[in-house]
Amino acid sequence: MKMQKIGEWSFIAGVVLAILSGFFNLTWVPGVLIVLGFLVGFLNITEKETESFLLAAVGLLLVGSAGLESIAILKEVGLDTVVESVLTNIRTFTAPGVLVVALKTVWELAKKR
Repeated sequence: MKMQKIGEWSFIAGVVLAILSGFFNLTWVPGVLIVLGFLVGFLNITEKETESFLLAAVGLLLVGSAGLESIAILKEVGLDTVVESVLTNIRTFTAPGVLVVALKTVWELAKKR
């Protein structure tokens, strides 16, 4: 299997796992999400995609920190804890990829001088 395919499947698995774990509270998921996030950062993001990836990731990280679980309608239907868990999982999945891509970008910028 090509490395690109591994990265693609890592992304899909990470998103699905982040959502499912929000509903089922699987305690082993954060470790797996971190590994998948690193794989996505290393294998999926090319130099051309760096800026778009980092911008989108910052958006995801902000949404994950926005406190959407406090929206009244979510509390009324009992989904506030599920949404909070899903958003936490998405942050856990996204952050390692952001770290890798940001470090690669800084490295490339430092090499050019």
